Amino acid sequence: MVVNSVHWFRKCLRLHDNPALQEALNGADAVRCVYILDPFFAGAANVGINRWRFLLEALEDLDSSLKKLNSRLFVVRGQPTDVFPRLFKEWNVTRLTFEYDPEPYGKERDVALKLSSCELKYVAVCYSNFLPFLFCYRIIEMNNNSPPLTFKRFQTIVSRLELPRRPLPPITQQQMDKCHTKIGDNHDQLYSIPSLEELGMHNLCFHVWVTSLEHSRVNTCSLYASPTGLSPYLRFGCLSCRVLYYNLRELYMKVRKRCTPPLSLFGQLLWREFFYTAATNNPNFDRMDGNPICVQIPWDQNPEALAKWAEGRTGFPWIDAIMTQLRQEGWIHHLARHAVACFLTRGDLWISWESGMKVFEELLLDADWSVNAGSWMWLSCSAFFQQFFHCYCPVGFGRRTDPTGDYIRHYIPILKDYPNRYIYEPWNAPESLQKAANCVVGVDYPKPMINHAESSRLNIERMKQVYQQLSHYRGLSKSSYQRAKCATPFMLRLVWIRAVQYDPLLKSKPCSPSSSCSSQSSSLGTKRKGLSRKVRRGQRQRGRQYCTLTAREEATGQEETMEEDMEQDEERMEEEEETCAETAGQLE
Repeated sequence: MVVNSVHWFRKCLRLHDNPALQEALNGADAVRCVYILDPFFAGAANVGINRWRFLLEALEDLDSSLKKLNSRLFVVRGQPTDVFPRLFKEWNVTRLTFEYDPEPYGKERDVALKLSSCELKYVAVCYSNFLPFLFCYRIIEMNNNSPPLTFKRFQTIVSRLELPRRPLPPITQQQMDKCHTKIGDNHDQLYSIPSLEELGMHNLCFHVWVTSLEHSRVNTCSLYASPTGLSPYLRFGCLSCRVLYYNLRELYMKVRKRCTPPLSLFGQLLWREFFYTAATNNPNFDRMDGNPICVQIPWDQNPEALAKWAEGRTGFPWIDAIMTQLRQEGWIHHLARHAVACFLTRGDLWISWESGMKVFEELLLDADWSVNAGSWMWLSCSAFFQQFFHCYCPVGFGRRTDPTGDYIRHYIPILKDYPNRYIYEPWNAPESLQKAANCVVGVDYPKPMINHAESSRLNIERMKQVYQQLSHYRGLSKSSYQRAKCATPFMLRLVWIRAVQYDPLLKSKPCSPSSSCSSQSSSLGTKRKGLSRKVRRGQRQRGRQYCTLTAREEATGQEETMEEDMEQDEERMEEEEETCAETAGQLE
């Protein structure tokens, strides 16, 4: 029997480590490689031009790789359930292969395709159980058939697992020659990769991920995108996570003379894996309603504030620079993502994480259903993380990360002539200086849209009330619940005093460039971890001394214990951030 295979490329746009493609080639007489421009993706309003451009470039690279093997990529537009029956008849297809898609839309689409293929009994539909993960289902099995909801528990299980399966080798010329398919002269007319103009995206000027970033920036911080960033390539499957995992492992063992690498080396890969695992069998993972692991928080509806945040018009240069970079380049550092997510949700604007997730889904090159939703739930304290009393300051965090303000000058050039002292808080600059800098706040650049110190204090109280009602919430640890339950006016005053220290709208003296505004943030510089942590501990102790003696006398022993626990949490979070930034910062 003649075997005519079609391999459907979806989220594994590569020739290496592709089990479904290997299955298509196995014993086949002819193989065609297909990519379908699904209207679900092509017509989605939440897919930005940067992601479109990256996808088209990835398809061009895939087609180029197939050309070297005397094959081509067949790009077809339409619904898969409409396209495949026609192609099956036209090409006399007997076997269709593709990789498993765990996302809700992918599952529904594949079920519909199998049902339609059943009408054509001579077509065998084969999908590979290979997933774009390292351990996902094995972790769930070892956790009593449910995904772990804390990263610590996740890491504990991973540390007990054997190594993931080795990646498969790339497709060879010999394999393709055994199932060579003649390419028609009209291939480019019928199955070519469309341009942005053909997709209706002409006259739009945006930065390109690769070509506009040909040379790595030599900078003490990692706020700028790098051509070696891998997250978009992992998201589209241009790079196998197993290949990356084993390359990291083998390089480490070569340098360290056969020493087994620590788990932290794979930090960002494991965070990706954690959210994939948490999203398994949860079709409502990307929304609050019907999501069993998500805290039901009564967020505000404020379209005007959401638009200012999304368009970089908040009046806080640090936040606006991040959102401008995101819109222009489709990428921001993971700590920058933390800052703007906290600002939108529990930190300042009290707007639902679902709204922020949709903006990221549109603008991020590496927007991934599981990782995007999971990260937003985490940062908004809606799941996985309950220490809502930790907030990022939109002034102090940026100043600590980039003391010179060059990042802001790059993405908000209208502020380029402001001195370092005022670059993060231009509204505090004297009027004469604003005029000399050709940027008057309220005229050329917006005033701050909100009072950070007041709003963060109010939002902490809101979160406290929400968590006091969640004693039976299964993802809430006992210690975190007790902190929320026992949070007293003294603790709120302590947060308020810290906010006043670092919020320029309320403080009585300028904020020192070395001030620490968010204990959750970690330095992107090259300081030694132990020394920087010691400095931050001293800053927190000085912050407590700043409290009045009356307030200290009012504190109970329980409150003092709570503050000590909070300090330990801060140090642990700083360690985690530093580990991620040092071991796998380039992954994003």
